[in-house]
Amino acid sequence: MKTNPIRQNFLNWTSAAAAALAVVLITGCAGPPDRSNGIMKAHFGKTPDGKDVDLYTLRNANGAVAQIITYGGIVTTLEMPDKDGGFGDVVLGYDNLDGYVKNNPFFGCIVGRYGNRIAGGKFTLNGKTYTLATNNGPNSLHGGLKGFDKQVWEVVKAAAVNGGATLELRYVSKDGEEGFPGNLTVTTLYTLTADNALRIDYTATTDADTHCNLTHHSYFNLAGSGDILNHEMMIAADKFTPVDATLIPTGELRPLAGSPLDFSKPTKIGSRINAADEQIKLGGGYDHNYVINKPAGQLGLAARVSEATSGRVMEVWTTEPGVQLYTGNFLDGTIRGKGGWIYQQRNAFCLEPQHYPDTPNQPGFPTTVLKPGETYKNTIIYKFSTR
Repeated sequence: MKTNPIRQNFLNWTSAAAAALAVVLITGCAGPPDRSNGIMKAHFGKTPDGKDVDLYTLRNANGAVAQIITYGGIVTTLEMPDKDGGFGDVVLGYDNLDGYVKNNPFFGCIVGRYGNRIAGGKFTLNGKTYTLATNNGPNSLHGGLKGFDKQVWEVVKAAAVNGGATLELRYVSKDGEEGFPGNLTVTTLYTLTADNALRIDYTATTDADTHCNLTHHSYFNLAGSGDILNHEMMIAADKFTPVDATLIPTGELRPLAGSPLDFSKPTKIGSRINAADEQIKLGGGYDHNYVINKPAGQLGLAARVSEATSGRVMEVWTTEPGVQLYTGNFLDGTIRGKGGWIYQQRNAFCLEPQHYPDTPNQPGFPTTVLKPGETYKNTIIYKFSTR
């Protein structure tokens, strides 16, 4: 597995002179830099409209690395140890900004205002109908044509802390952007923790009633190469939201028992992915929302995934009521990613904690309405270990 060159620069960095030429280390305190953990800043390129995009490299005391760019808040690299102590990148993406700008199937990004699909690109709120872009067949997907994944976020702070590092980003989505009402102010706080977790804390406020449903969209491969069919997955859910032919929920909360979508016990992702099941066929594999077994708003375990050759284990914790499992069904060999890897179908999986799809049109689902005076809060934790 190839070593990320920016990470290698960080590891090789030994003098203030070298730092002045390449990167800025932010330690959050005066005096000599903390070599065990910290954060670097480097220029990553410019958007087509001339906005500068920076890349921040977060490193914890164990040597784990997360790289995040200000364009879309995208996690471009996530290097975690394997069972032998070697580090490898476990997320798909590109080596340069151009890829993310021109052809990004939501690799590693902040998704908003509304993660997942909204039927027909319309919803009614307080008696008024709002029309959104339809960028996924007849439906709106992941915030529309220019959602949060395609915005340059402002850096609020970047610092080394408690054996890890943090990066806080901010974006103000104007009233009417992509058809949504209200000025929405969003902050995303990334923390690479001392115990090898990437924690994401979202907060948002609005000046008018609106819908808000944020999530994270990394494509994971715990082996760092190949397909993910032998990854073993557990999802802490007894029910899911079945979909129609355009992947919009029917409104039903259907039991998973006896279904090829049931991951309540650890099961290889590939063992039933081609089952002769209507829901599997509609999704082209797994592309479904699971109803997590936990109280609303409480931080709890949503999923656990393990990969035998690397020994890596990833747990997903969230305060959200659902998690979308997506198995890279639309990767088709047309994307050349990091290190020249041509991404094929099922080379990755996504676990996207969120409220249920199409909630604005589903009164029986937990609401995503955010009102003035309220604060939207959402925590997602991807925690890594080995066995």
